[in-house]
Amino acid sequence: MSRFAIGIDLGGTQVRAALVDEHGKIHQRLEERTDAEAGPDRVLGQIAGLTERLRSACGPAAVAGLGVSAPGPLDTELGIALDIPTLRGFSDYPLREELQKRLRLPVSLENDGIAAAIGEWQFGAGLGLRNLVYVTVSTGIGGGVIADGRVLRGRKGMAGHVGHMSIVPDGLVCSCGARGCFEAYASGTAFTRRARMRIAACEETSLAKIGDALDSRSVFAAAENGDPVAQALVAEEAAILGRGFTSLIHIFSPEIVIMGGGLSQQFDRLQAGIQSHVERCAMPAFRDVRVVPAALGQNSGVVGAAALALLLQPSAVAL
Repeated sequence: MSRFAIGIDLGGTQVRAALVDEHGKIHQRLEERTDAEAGPDRVLGQIAGLTERLRSACGPAAVAGLGVSAPGPLDTELGIALDIPTLRGFSDYPLREELQKRLRLPVSLENDGIAAAIGEWQFGAGLGLRNLVYVTVSTGIGGGVIADGRVLRGRKGMAGHVGHMSIVPDGLVCSCGARGCFEAYASGTAFTRRARMRIAACEETSLAKIGDALDSRSVFAAAENGDPVAQALVAEEAAILGRGFTSLIHIFSPEIVIMGGGLSQQFDRLQAGIQSHVERCAMPAFRDVRVVPAALGQNSGVVGAAALALLLQPSAVAL
């Protein structure tokens, strides 16, 4: 009989839930828009509703537990959401305890970047490897690290906030309040902002016709059609990502760097520029590290969260 767990990927925009078996296969997937301004009681009600719908699909007895992936900072040792800026009321909130009360299931809580890293390590692009760095490049930048065959969690389980390493001294102000963070330059949000600024200074581009609807997808589409401004923006994004990934390669010495998140959907256009930067700027011994796309795509987080309940309990794997 197959064992299942439910993975929850809680974000400021969407709550995703999946029924996942012990081989990482998704049997059913649900999602709904997060009622992010309504407070914890409403959001936990959404999670409970999705969970019960999935439990009914396989019978409650078959569900080993619930894994929850959420943005940080989280104290995953105590199960507390310290301060989730995209979710109102999730400040010093006992998220794990409250979910266990509602659902009467064992609940594992993990930072979203680390959960996605676990998903790719157990079932995706990092399968069989002992050392990898996962970086999600989306609205912001987050990540997770597998080192020597173990999940790197650090103090309070807060390791892996790779978007907040500084790459430009006294640079742009980041969403965290600091200046010069990787996230402030390489996230999807930063990419779109840079495109709008470039277009405002140069009307000789097809992007000028798009106006307020401009987003990263439209920039990549214009680049594909030969627009020189869009092509320059894509090349610049690849170089910035390459700079950040090179620093992570030097720090963690992974076998691969896995890129996930919304911008990874354009990986084919970014890969050459990213890899070129690594090969030019990394120390010689590190230049053979490959940067690859997430094999699980947008499901890395829910699969990784489910893996917490299925595979990564202390009795199964030493963490």
